Amino acid sequence: MERRRLGRTGIEVPVIGMGTWRTFDTSEDRRPLVTAAIGAGIDLFDSSPMYGLAEHTLAKAVEGRREQVIIATKLWTPDEAAGRRQADRALELFGHVDIYQVHNLVNLPAQLALLERLKEEGKVTAVGATHYQEPAFDELMALMSSGRIDMVQVPYNPLRREAELELLPLAESLGLGVLVMSPLQHGILDRHPSPEELKALGVQTWAQAVLRWIASDPRVSTVLTATQRVERVIENARGGEPPFFTDDERELVVRIAGRTPRAT
Repeated sequence: MERRRLGRTGIEVPVIGMGTWRTFDTSEDRRPLVTAAIGAGIDLFDSSPMYGLAEHTLAKAVEGRREQVIIATKLWTPDEAAGRRQADRALELFGHVDIYQVHNLVNLPAQLALLERLKEEGKVTAVGATHYQEPAFDELMALMSSGRIDMVQVPYNPLRREAELELLPLAESLGLGVLVMSPLQHGILDRHPSPEELKALGVQTWAQAVLRWIASDPRVSTVLTATQRVERVIENARGGEPPFFTDDERELVVRIAGRTPRAT
């Protein structure tokens, strides 16, 4: 698993990480999933209060090995006092938050100020912001240009390439880290490359091809995946193994992604 520096933060992150939306919103034990992820080189876990029980379930799953993992989570509330309660809870669960983000830019002025204070106090290492919709990129880029954040989290895959136009170049020029959310969603897995095309790409599955396509962009720090299946963790991790795609191989993935999905 390749590791990259998260912008200028000094944090070394795996090129494939694990999200917790839906998959950790459960009272079931997720320690086997975390064990498999760490064994495969996936040691960055991204969560949020928006994800129900996910923060609590993640905290239990990393208990006793907190120092082996990188925790990213978020503030997600329009209420300033509720934001403080969310931060208190996250710090109680994890002790320290490596990457703390304002989720979907909700109440950015208050929540970002809180995260900046926590960073000054040494309770947070990196501060950032996220958004899942491309129309918010202008607001996100204005924040990036302010110098107040260390990283962003945005959608990006062969069917959602708006980030390439301005956001990724800006992140590169400012030295900001980039986490990619939902890489295998929005219809991308409805495409069906031939066995010959997978062989030409040097991958076993189309999901691996998509993950490697994203990871082949050096402006991306980590691609976040989510699964409840241990075997899928191993498959996803292989998407972060070099060699990464050449320009021609990336173009082949784009052509496959652009096909009309086959009827089922």
